[in-house]
Amino acid sequence: MNDFTSMQALTGVLLDESALSLDELARACQVEPDWVVRHVEAGLLGEDGSVQVTTLQFRSVDLDRARRLLSLERDFEANEDVAGLVIDLADEVRRLRARLHVLGVE
Repeated sequence: MNDFTSMQALTGVLLDESALSLDELARACQVEPDWVVRHVEAGLLGEDGSVQVTTLQFRSVDLDRARRLLSLERDFEANEDVAGLVIDLADEVRRLRARLHVLGVE
């Protein structure tokens, strides 16, 4: 068993003022750091500019998105691009529903 598989996952609530390092995000998602780097390089994590490229610090929105990406990739055997597209579409539907609710159209 390597060091990665023996690590426990991080749990709890991440405040937006707090930041996770590359290793902390990988541990929280129970993936190798290379998985995180691949998704950052593909533009699937930190799309809103929340990732500082030089230090790779992540916010709670990045942790949430990483976990959703991973879930789609594992559960449905989706590739990175498909998982990213599904999450983008789900986020857009959520935003549109929120707007409809505010407008009282729902």
